[in-house]
Amino acid sequence: MNFSSKLLEEAVNAFASLPGIGKKTALRLVLHLCKGELENSETFANAILNMRRGIKSCSKCHNLSDEEVCVICRDQRREQGVICVVESIRDVMAIEDTGQFRGVYHVLGGVISPLEGVGPGELNIDSLVQRIQTGEVREIIMAISPTIEGETTIFFISKKLRDLPVQISTIARGVSFGGELEYADELTLGRSITARVPYRNVD
Repeated sequence: MNFSSKLLEEAVNAFASLPGIGKKTALRLVLHLCKGELENSETFANAILNMRRGIKSCSKCHNLSDEEVCVICRDQRREQGVICVVESIRDVMAIEDTGQFRGVYHVLGGVISPLEGVGPGELNIDSLVQRIQTGEVREIIMAISPTIEGETTIFFISKKLRDLPVQISTIARGVSFGGELEYADELTLGRSITARVPYRNVD
């Protein structure tokens, strides 16, 4: 791809570095910005900078937040004794879109995957155990994608929690095995949360 402008090329390369954005799509986005008002580009750039500089990881659940503790964890109208354990922040958003869950969350930051070098120590598992040890949590819902890695993660966490007085549930299998949670439709995902079942750890 030949460019008549070095500035244009740098902007296209910046957009193309984002996941799912190829050079042609990046060029189309950059040309759109070039055609628009300068103020629109400044607003766009400032939003990205402000987000990157100001966004935090919630100290309780590891969700993204503007404050030390996110709005979901601070909301006293939610069931603080029910924690939905998910792989990623995108899963929190997917479940919130269903409108079926009124508890709080805990974001693991991934799943156990030895082939990819991800062990329990790379995930937010110890902080989950600490939350439960306070005695305020009565149920853990494992809303983790039904894959081999996901099942391994659920099994590992359930073993860590087996001596604690907390009920462990998993989402109902409306989500097909091998599927990614974030891609499930809202109705299926909502029903899976509502129809959750107790998890039985088989050693």
